[in-house]
Amino acid sequence: MTEVIARIAAGVADLPREEWDACAGTANPFVSWDFLVALERSGSVGDASGWQPLPLVIDGPDGRIAAAAPLYAKSHSQGEYVFDHGWADAWERAGGRYYPKIQIAAPFSPVPGPRLLLRDPDAAPALIAGIETLVERNGLSSAHATFIAQNQVPLFEAAGWLIREDSQFHWTNRGYGDFEDFLADLSSEKRKNIRKERQRAVRGLEIVHLSGGDLTEAHWDIFWDFYQDTGARKWGQPYLTRHFFSILGEMMADRVLLMLALRDGRAIAGALNLVGADTLYGRYWGCNEDVPNLHFELCYYQAIDVAIAKGLRKVEAGAQGGHKLARGYAPEPTWSAHYIPNSGFRRAVAEYLAVERSDVQHDRLRLAERTPFRKDD
Repeated sequence: MTEVIARIAAGVADLPREEWDACAGTANPFVSWDFLVALERSGSVGDASGWQPLPLVIDGPDGRIAAAAPLYAKSHSQGEYVFDHGWADAWERAGGRYYPKIQIAAPFSPVPGPRLLLRDPDAAPALIAGIETLVERNGLSSAHATFIAQNQVPLFEAAGWLIREDSQFHWTNRGYGDFEDFLADLSSEKRKNIRKERQRAVRGLEIVHLSGGDLTEAHWDIFWDFYQDTGARKWGQPYLTRHFFSILGEMMADRVLLMLALRDGRAIAGALNLVGADTLYGRYWGCNEDVPNLHFELCYYQAIDVAIAKGLRKVEAGAQGGHKLARGYAPEPTWSAHYIPNSGFRRAVAEYLAVERSDVQHDRLRLAERTPFRKDD
């Protein structure tokens, strides 16, 4: 039997771009070499951030990377959007040390996607085993793969990882020709409400879309101010550095879509998106003027317009937000996988997850009944 060796690099930047992307694919920008390296080079991860990059890779017989995982040693549980603070508290009250833990994720991005990056699909068990070995040999409490793609859930289940379920609100393109075509799918009342919201939101404003070579440092300065304000209110301090946005603009400009709302030529609000192969990913929003419904317009309705125009299948507008429901975004399941070596701790978490999963599924069914779509649809 051929021995499989997993190795850890000091960062994704230390690995060949073409080999990493051959494993990651091109569909999801958040696991691309460019995005993860932008986080490293900007100082958004590493150093004192609490996200220490430790990408784990397995080399194939040809000497090229056959499988990889965007892996981080975490000294806290911020920026993950799958909350395990209660687990950490319970483990440490019992005398254990929860941190550092291992996180397999796209940092600061509650975006479902592959967490096992596989040029060779047969390498998945070895990749998972490599993560488990890292945890066990270093006496760590746990490993967590968050927002895993649905088709990878069975891979983690087969390895005995605990599966956690949650929900997000996504918009699905049913082959619409334009926004009015989408509205025709909604009940009459919801259709009227959305038209009114859009009219009020943009009154006296100009909405511009910027991508590729149209993006400048001046635009990033503007958006950085928006991002800092939103981050300070939501998280206490922003996760990303100002330099990250410059690097993003240099390395991924063609996959970036920045929407700005202008009043008399001055930007008063902005929303940042990344474009995937079949999905528009809404990520950050901010403003310096409070305009009713402008958040809905920039983050949800403009995103739908773009998805229809580009023929994209979905819009994923980030975590949480029940207010998305009335705007055509329906609840969809998301999954994370958790490896806990300690049998007692694992058993307690498994019992908790069974109850939580039932509640989440019930809540998702209840929400699905309240979508704005016509009941005969």
